[in-house]
Amino acid sequence: MKIQIVNKSQHPLPNYETIASAGMDLRANLDQSVVLKPLGRAIIKTGLFIELPIGHEAQVRPRSGLAAKKGITVLNSPGTVDADYRGEIGVILVNLSNEDFTVENGERIAQLVIAKHERAEWLEVDVLSETSRGEGGFGSTGVK
Repeated sequence: MKIQIVNKSQHPLPNYETIASAGMDLRANLDQSVVLKPLGRAIIKTGLFIELPIGHEAQVRPRSGLAAKKGITVLNSPGTVDADYRGEIGVILVNLSNEDFTVENGERIAQLVIAKHERAEWLEVDVLSETSRGEGGFGSTGVK
């Protein structure tokens, strides 16, 4: 699939790091570093603008290394970039650690996954079919 992209950053385009990677890393495009205090959040711009085909979305997801090692994650994970959005891709980062974290220009801060999606049409009914699970949720199937 070919996707049109405008790159207003000085960084390389996102790319797949391995042959089986699902996501491409997004880099911070900053004039100056941003310090995220513990529990602080900020929208970090990427300098990237994309034109997705209808029926697709771009999901902005955390990078596992940043989350595991530094406690930095994407707040509305996954963030969705809709096919009709033409603005700059921004990443809402949050610091869930107990230490300040500094986001530097060019740092890989999140990953972008391109996905197909369906559009639903609601069919309003009075009752739903029965299942063995029923209304059980939030741990109802146990932990072991």
